[in-house]
Amino acid sequence: MDLRALIRDIKDFPKPGIVFLDITPLLGDGPAFRHAIDTMAERYKDCGATKIVCAEARGFIFGAALAYKMGLGFVPVRKPGKLPWKTTSVTYDLEYGTDTLCMHEDALLKGEKVLVIDDVLATGGTLQGMLKLMEVFGAEIVAIGVLIELGFLNGRDKLGELPFDSIIQIS
Repeated sequence: MDLRALIRDIKDFPKPGIVFLDITPLLGDGPAFRHAIDTMAERYKDCGATKIVCAEARGFIFGAALAYKMGLGFVPVRKPGKLPWKTTSVTYDLEYGTDTLCMHEDALLKGEKVLVIDDVLATGGTLQGMLKLMEVFGAEIVAIGVLIELGFLNGRDKLGELPFDSIIQIS
């Protein structure tokens, strides 16, 4: 199934020079969305994770569906002020600025095996921020997965030697 055909390129969003990948057509196509989740589940079925960790907002879509499909716990990573309990946070660089990610202090146990999922790997900033959070918690990252990888931005280089996979590669 050609999932890339269901992703729109929106030029100059959220600011001039950025091409935003709009995944809503893929999400609106039931068989395509199911195919994306089934493909991810197959790739990570033996990774040994007990929880899936995802950053808001679009990462939640894939992470929650994947956690359900695989029978794993789901850990939301959010922006400041969005989680109702005690949090730990990290600030990281994006291709167009900086951002901060927060996670509940009791979301992961030291040594817990996690699968980190996001929608897009661009420059690697968001995933690098999530990896910093996992380090603070002492979690073991067993794999990182994304729907779309923008290879021309070399974001994979920021992930070190961690197991990484993407469903759609754009070079």
